[in-house]
This record gives sequence, C-alpha cells and structure tokens, in this order.
Amino acid sequence: MKIELPSDYLAYIYGDGVSEGFTDGEPSYFELWHPDDIESSNVSLQVQELAPGYLGFGSNGGGELLAFDQAGSVFMLPMIGMETKYAKKIAASWNELSLRIRKEE
Repeated sequence: MKIELPSDYLAYIYGDGVSEGFTDGEPSYFELWHPDDIESSNVSLQVQELAPGYLGFGSNGGGELLAFDQAGSVFMLPMIGMETKYAKKIAASWNELSLRIRKEE
C-alpha cells in the first residue's frame, strides 16, 4: 500500500508554510521533512516494516514521528519502539493540524 501525501499538506509546504514551529496542542513542536526527503527518511526509519499503513513526514523534535495514514489523518508514533499499536491520532487532516500552528508575531 503506497500512501500519498495529502494535497492540503503539499499546498502548505509549497505555499508559505513554515517547516518548523510550535502548535497549540499536540505536537507542541514540529519539524517537517522536505517532500524530496520523505521517501528516504521513511526507508531509513523502517516505517513500512515497523508501522505499515503510515507515511512519516516529520517529527516533534523529541523522538516522535509525525505520520499520515491512508485517509490523511495525522498521527504521532514513537521512533524507538515504533509499532502501529502506539499510533496516536492528533488530527483528522493536515488542514486541522495546520490551524493550530502558532503564527510568528
């Protein structure tokens, strides 16, 4: 099963979206991977083998992977001890999560 990056995420990344920052709620901090690095990062972290059904796209900077599922929902998974049973849903979509990103003032 190949998971595609959601269109709202790609619009954010290629628009004026920030690649790291803070959010209200989980994750409190995020670092997004450049789309060109997503495949290699997933391979090196063995996401397909350890957490099939997820596609990593960044981290919380503290050992948690940010990942999409097939429906485009956003989850956090531990990078050490990664298993699907530890996936924690934090947003129904990238758009929902992006609304929680704090704007620089």
